[in-house]
Amino acid sequence: MATKRIGIMTLMAVAAVAAGSSIVFAQEFEGVGVCRKCHLDQADAWSKTAHAKAYESLRPKVKAAEKVKAKLDPERDYTKEPECLACHTTGYGRPGGYKLDMTASDARLFANVGCESCHGAGSQFRKEHGSADDLLKSKGETTSREVLVKAGQNFDYEAACASCHLNYHGSPFKDAKAPFTPFTPEIDAKYAFNYLRDVLRSGPGAGVHEHFKFKGVFKGEPVPAIREETQKDAKESE
Repeated sequence: MATKRIGIMTLMAVAAVAAGSSIVFAQEFEGVGVCRKCHLDQADAWSKTAHAKAYESLRPKVKAAEKVKAKLDPERDYTKEPECLACHTTGYGRPGGYKLDMTASDARLFANVGCESCHGAGSQFRKEHGSADDLLKSKGETTSREVLVKAGQNFDYEAACASCHLNYHGSPFKDAKAPFTPFTPEIDAKYAFNYLRDVLRSGPGAGVHEHFKFKGVFKGEPVPAIREETQKDAKESE
């Protein structure tokens, strides 16, 4: 039920953008460098994960054995293939996201599966984070999470994960669609993605960065179902 509600609110936000509403403006991707300014510990932890290095696997001779299993050419350079870039970069083909003609310095911020791949394009909702943090510090007041949804922040992490990890032919994910990933459980069991298991498997080498304690800046729904579990052993951030 919570996921359905989040989806409805997200659709409302998109509709508002299309209608030119003053409530929501089109979101753009900004890259991990912008996120890092306020979330240094999270960014450092993320840099040690597999997602931070996702783009590298598209290069020739990298993960050659896995490519052979998937009937891909291990000598080929896949760094310019749209069907690969969609899941190995941040925001490819969308406003502000990864582009083939980016400068090398800009590409470093987007040639990865970064923060915005899970949380959504951040140009608008990051402003709400700043305002809410200021409000808590100045008046001790918390802010409703609904402002984040209206500004485009994603709380349906499971759908974000599934859009790449379960996007294969015959997948149980109802929104799977071509182009499909060739890396399926049929060729190797390690591609059998399980959201609850894999999102809790955090830290160096895992897909998800270590979890950090929240500071009570926001209140109310939506709260992802995994929040309670991830906060149990969450670390304190600086």
